[in-house]
Amino acid sequence: MTDIRRISPDFSVSAQVDPEEFEALAAAGFRSVISNRPEGEEPGQPSWAQIAAAAQAAGMEARHIPVTPGAYGDEDVSRFAAALEEMPGPVLGFCRTGTRAASMWALSQAGRQSPDAIIEAAAAGGCDISGLRVRLALGGDEPPRSEPQ
Repeated sequence: MTDIRRISPDFSVSAQVDPEEFEALAAAGFRSVISNRPEGEEPGQPSWAQIAAAAQAAGMEARHIPVTPGAYGDEDVSRFAAALEEMPGPVLGFCRTGTRAASMWALSQAGRQSPDAIIEAAAAGGCDISGLRVRLALGGDEPPRSEPQ
């Protein structure tokens, strides 16, 4: 099974999950999954339809919130936060390596926990999200863009 890394009591991350792994994920106690991978990000990646069907067959909820690494819009973060609120836990977030899912979790926690606590939780799960420190300190919102002069 894919290497699963715990970030919080109700949220863990992993690299790409294959459809054949969902029964084992459900048996391990996961009740929901969130995919942060865009369709066709790399050759051989299972489609979202395959993932959603496998999750449903295993009795799990699934959401697709695709984001590009490093490009986490406020709307994406809001959708991710809503998914965490609405879906039964524990939740497994996955992407290519797990860091994107950890970053989305981190931004959804901004304003609820200190930036240091969020960064440490992600680091304990093997994800370096320290580059998000400024945005976490801003409550998770995208920093204002400077206007050209």
